[in-house]
Amino acid sequence: MKTVVVLGGGITGLCTMHYLQRQVKKKHLDVRLVLVEKNTYLGGKLYSAYEQGFIMETGADSIVARHKGVMELVQELGFEKDLVYNETGISYIYTNNELHAIPADSTFGIPMSLASLEESTLISEQGKQEALKDLTLPNQDFTKESSIGEFLTYYLGEELVKNQIAPVLAGVYSGDLHQLSIASTLPYLIDYKNDYGSIIKGFDANREQFVKAANKKFISFKNGLSSLIDRLEQTLTDVEIIKGVATINVKKQHNQYTIALANGENIETDYVVLALPNEAVQSLIQDESLNRYFDQFTTASAITMYLGFDVPDSKLPADGTGYIVSHHSDVTCNAATWTSRKWKHTSKDNQLLVRLFYKSINPAYEQLRAMTDEELTAVALEDVRKSLGIEDKPTVVNVTKWIDQMPKYDLAHREALQGLLQELNENYPNLSIAGCSYFGVGIGACIQNGKKIGEALAEDLANF
Repeated sequence: MKTVVVLGGGITGLCTMHYLQRQVKKKHLDVRLVLVEKNTYLGGKLYSAYEQGFIMETGADSIVARHKGVMELVQELGFEKDLVYNETGISYIYTNNELHAIPADSTFGIPMSLASLEESTLISEQGKQEALKDLTLPNQDFTKESSIGEFLTYYLGEELVKNQIAPVLAGVYSGDLHQLSIASTLPYLIDYKNDYGSIIKGFDANREQFVKAANKKFISFKNGLSSLIDRLEQTLTDVEIIKGVATINVKKQHNQYTIALANGENIETDYVVLALPNEAVQSLIQDESLNRYFDQFTTASAITMYLGFDVPDSKLPADGTGYIVSHHSDVTCNAATWTSRKWKHTSKDNQLLVRLFYKSINPAYEQLRAMTDEELTAVALEDVRKSLGIEDKPTVVNVTKWIDQMPKYDLAHREALQGLLQELNENYPNLSIAGCSYFGVGIGACIQNGKKIGEALAEDLANF
């Protein structure tokens, strides 16, 4: 009997086991399946907190519905009846102490038409004229490995990028746009520029797919994202699940691996999948020759806070779902989601629930990181007072700190990943790395990554 061990019970590890178990049953394979998770619960960054009628997602708050494999997984789990979709509305940028609507007909703040560019209140007439050079300047030097910040600034101008695009994209990808590649963010931009001679014209020609995606494009579940994790766990009937036990190291022993656990147990396995953050993978393998690759994968940090109020959600600006903070503002946060407006299921009695984000790109981050939860709450309440005019005291507060746990896909990422995969393939047969540190930060990407690895393992096992 062969053994497969997956280390890490986040969404990637769970999906690896889900699809592997499915193929093991289908192919009638004699395989022992083991999943190890250091926490006492599964889900990793997908974890829902429940208090006083509020549902608070302490990690990711939703899943992009259109990502390949997402709806397929939901249907396989028989979970369609629990689906909820986001409410659509106006997203704002908070700048100069005012809320400015991100123009309609834009994607990530990038105008998809000249009308969208013209209606923006975030840039001056001079900035709008500068952006028009995108219509005439050809692409001669930029590739998908180029910096997306340099690319967008060159064609659309510094003012549009700084005031309207950067706040949105930096919020999504948690980094400096000049350190992020086009390939790791919006790779189709190069195609639009090359095929249509203009980024704006490229968006206009492909508008249908973006308009369709803009409506109800995110999903969650009636009882929060943790319910998806619970459902996945229920399906793993042929998997030994070990929770609350950390892994000490992974050692290659001839053609197998020995996994040492903190409870003193050792597991001998033929295959191992490390569905863990890069730092944990590096620590478990303990191979200095690989550190030149591991050290190139960088991370960001964030502190997120929920504030629940005993006031009606209708106190928020009409049709709004939240804001991103630009420069020249009097608030400390980087962004705020009006959760009870965007996700109706999160507030049982339609009371106001706000989530604020404080990221490591924030100039005040180091001071924020050192604060107690009480001090952070005071900062958040002041931000809510200034930006939304709400003076009430919260009935619920939830603080979550994701310190150095948010992967950044900077310019060195792709080359480092290629080198690491090659070395592992040559020196660590039947050992796989997986998860958001390497193969995409979104939940959809993690689901697809887990499916790919699980099915590949099953195929390999079937050939013995």
